[in-house]
Amino acid sequence: MILAAAQTKPTRGNIEANLLDHYRLIELAVQNGAQLIAFPEMSITGYERENAQKLAFKKNDSRLDHLKKLASENNIIIVAGAPIQFEKEMFIGEFVISPDQSVSIYTKQFLHEGEDEFQSSFDYNPMITIEDQKISFAICADIDNPLHPENACKKATDIYIASIFFSPNGILNAYRDLQSYAAKHRMNVLMSNFSGESWGSPSAGQSAFWNNKGELIRQMNDSNSGLLLVENKNDNWTSKVVKI
Repeated sequence: MILAAAQTKPTRGNIEANLLDHYRLIELAVQNGAQLIAFPEMSITGYERENAQKLAFKKNDSRLDHLKKLASENNIIIVAGAPIQFEKEMFIGEFVISPDQSVSIYTKQFLHEGEDEFQSSFDYNPMITIEDQKISFAICADIDNPLHPENACKKATDIYIASIFFSPNGILNAYRDLQSYAAKHRMNVLMSNFSGESWGSPSAGQSAFWNNKGELIRQMNDSNSGLLLVENKNDNWTSKVVKI
């Protein structure tokens, strides 16, 4: 099994440019044999609050069509985020796009202060399986609440994938918590963060992977874009970083 965490620098308000970055990183992940690639929180738009309505995606949004095509042609699962609108309600969500071009949606369950434009929901919480490994998802502030990984553990999650936007001030807490969850719940943890800026604020990068003993296997730096790739052979994880 090979998984990829994408570390990206979003262009604020430019969905087309951000999607082009997604396409390039997906192709790079495919070249390295990845079966899944996960992007940061609201990766397609960059983290946005005030402009979320203008940038929002719908469930069957045509702007996902090329991502579906890439998933199908390359047999890869793509996890990409955006503000998602259901009727009149707005969610921080991500699309889990499978090789059969089906799309599942995960919505952020635990919002933090200032995300008043959005609703929280536990109704959209898919799990997927790769090589008998059960995978569940988290978005940013979800990882601040110990109940979230605890619930994932109760569902027999093997791999916990967190798509985040954490600043340099917050990343040490994210590392502490994710390492703790990996060890406590015996889950492998893959985390994807932005580098550069999003929402006019700095992000910390340092996308990382912990095995189910809580050991940090690899992390990216705080500035580059690229991929953190991890491979499991006989329960032994190896890793590499590919910068762009």
